[in-house]
Amino acid sequence: MCQYVAMANPKSSHWLSRGRAPRRPFITCAALATGCALALSPLVGLGAAPAWAGSATVYSGPRAGAASSVRVGGVLDSAASFPGTRAGSQAAWLIKAMSHLPVPQAAITSHFDIQFLSEEPPAALNSALQKIGPVSLQTLVTNIPVGLSAIVETTRGTELTMDLLVDSHGLIRALIFQPYTKPVTSWAAVDASVRSVAPKVALVVASVHGGSCQPVHSLSAATPMPVGSTFKLYVLDALAKDIAAGKLSWTKPVTVTASDKSLPTGELQNEPNGARLPLESVASDMVSLSDNTAADTLISLLGRPAVEQAVKSSGTANPSLDVPFLTTREFFALKLDNWPKLADRYLALTPAKRQGFLTGTVDKVPLSALRPALRTWSAPRDVSSIEWFASPMDICRLYAQLSSLAHQPKLGPLSAIMSENNGGLALNTAQWRSVWFKGGSEPGVLTLNYMATTKSGQSYVVSVLAENPSHSIGPTATGTLLGAITGAFQLAAR
Repeated sequence: MCQYVAMANPKSSHWLSRGRAPRRPFITCAALATGCALALSPLVGLGAAPAWAGSATVYSGPRAGAASSVRVGGVLDSAASFPGTRAGSQAAWLIKAMSHLPVPQAAITSHFDIQFLSEEPPAALNSALQKIGPVSLQTLVTNIPVGLSAIVETTRGTELTMDLLVDSHGLIRALIFQPYTKPVTSWAAVDASVRSVAPKVALVVASVHGGSCQPVHSLSAATPMPVGSTFKLYVLDALAKDIAAGKLSWTKPVTVTASDKSLPTGELQNEPNGARLPLESVASDMVSLSDNTAADTLISLLGRPAVEQAVKSSGTANPSLDVPFLTTREFFALKLDNWPKLADRYLALTPAKRQGFLTGTVDKVPLSALRPALRTWSAPRDVSSIEWFASPMDICRLYAQLSSLAHQPKLGPLSAIMSENNGGLALNTAQWRSVWFKGGSEPGVLTLNYMATTKSGQSYVVSVLAENPSHSIGPTATGTLLGAITGAFQLAAR
């Protein structure tokens, strides 16, 4: 039976965002030898990610000065080494320390931050590490200044992903080990893996040419399903169009307000009211960290009608499903405030009357009333009716549109924003030059969506949507899907 050493915040799926360390403790699995994985996910979040959706983890692609070793199609670079960042230094120390367990308490307290140790005392941490045993670095998957993701191997020959994050002082703030899932090698195996994670799934693998999508392989690709935080791509699309039109600029200061603050995932909710941040930074956090407050701040700036128009103009087949376009705070209020009474009142209204109910009733629910309920939310709630909806083909068209926009002169930062978090996808850098990622999850929902471009300039999109209206999606689902998605990219590009 899998046991979790600590699950201080099972809602958050990923942490990395332009150098700001998150304010939440670590999580680690104590029984990896039995094949368990974390109840987390590749920063896909809204607030209660059920699978290591950020699961196998994400971060951005290698940066300047980073080690260049990357796992490709199961091939390992024996020259893999940790980068010379603070996160890299801590990872190198940890690997060395795990070869001489238990780690002395003095060493633990000098390398892990106080918040981490308040959730996981040294004795408990040593117990977890001893169940994993000594490990060796196989491949560096992703690396940014405050964190990294790597493939490590135990002395038993088991391959694991190791995700590590440091705080502003360079101390370890988050540490996750989970089994590594190798890429599948056939379309039949792709389908079997996708179907194994939930009773309702949809998939598209498509090549992108001139702003349009040409399916290569699919399962129910035109079926609308809940997409969780993937909706943030529609907000980014609306923002990019306003910048291209000269209505906004990437350097415009954006004010954090109490009315736009939401619940995690993200960090912007921790900023003081009145804080002013560059628009580009807010947009980057919305995508790379899946920051909910960043999304609501941008929806407030752009106006809800502009985002609803972005849904239509991207070619979404059923745009009415996203009217009115919910903010994350409204989403949380409907799911957490005396559920299901408020949600039932909302769903009983016609779409035309729902907007008034949101602004007149739902938006007045105080954030403080939602936090306690968030901590106990673990089962699906109205996933088929209160969410953001799209099909895999809709998401492919959205990626294609964003890709076209990224080539416009005023939209240079768009590609960097989309590629900052690679969603844990380790493609061969000899063949692939970039990866865009956005995912989403809540209990009963898990979505992973990627666009990867080869060095010859050919782009492919793989979008997987999974829904279980009765039960949370299992903790190993993200690793399973990553194996299927990696295999799908390799098969499509043959």
